[in-house]
Amino acid sequence: MKDVRLYSYWRSSCSWRVRIALGLQGIDYEYVAVHLVRDGGEQRTEAYERDHNPMRQVPVLEWTENGPQRLTQSLAILEMLSERGPKSLLPTDPMARAKARELAEVVNSGIQPQQNLATLQMVESLGGDKRAHGQEVIARGLASMERLATSAGTFLVGDTVSLADLCLVPQLYNAERFGLELNAFPTLVRAAAACAELPAFIAAHPDRQPDCPEQD
Repeated sequence: MKDVRLYSYWRSSCSWRVRIALGLQGIDYEYVAVHLVRDGGEQRTEAYERDHNPMRQVPVLEWTENGPQRLTQSLAILEMLSERGPKSLLPTDPMARAKARELAEVVNSGIQPQQNLATLQMVESLGGDKRAHGQEVIARGLASMERLATSAGTFLVGDTVSLADLCLVPQLYNAERFGLELNAFPTLVRAAAACAELPAFIAAHPDRQPDCPEQD
């Protein structure tokens, strides 16, 4: 992979997952900031939709390899990076691999889409309480994840970082942003704490991104 570029927003949890994976694989990349709020959201422009992502979302990973390449959707990107090595994000055992995907999908499909910016804006436009909605969705999802993490060791699936951990860490950050107490999720908190000691997770944190505002 050459000329790698990641279209990202500092606090986007989906982008955060990809930043971690790039760090774990030791891939240098250009960070291209896409502000999701300013002027209605830079991801909503015609140029961005045409040239980068028709879904008007981040992340987008672009690189050169036998011509220009592009991938959208964080889990597709993570699996591609996992398969290219040197660090696999999926266990070799079939059941453990399925558990990693299961836990990742609880976040990717069950929690994050219901508490992302676009959904919260829609809830508010319909007269709902966007913060209460976010809290309920996240609490329910994390409670399910805690019960499903039956293969946890140091990390969510055994003692090696997997796809599940890359989804977990940003989601717990969002939980705290919404004011949730995490005491009810000891397995999740323990796995996230182990991740927080790894250089790739440290470097991917929102506070370390070039587009992170000095004060939020």
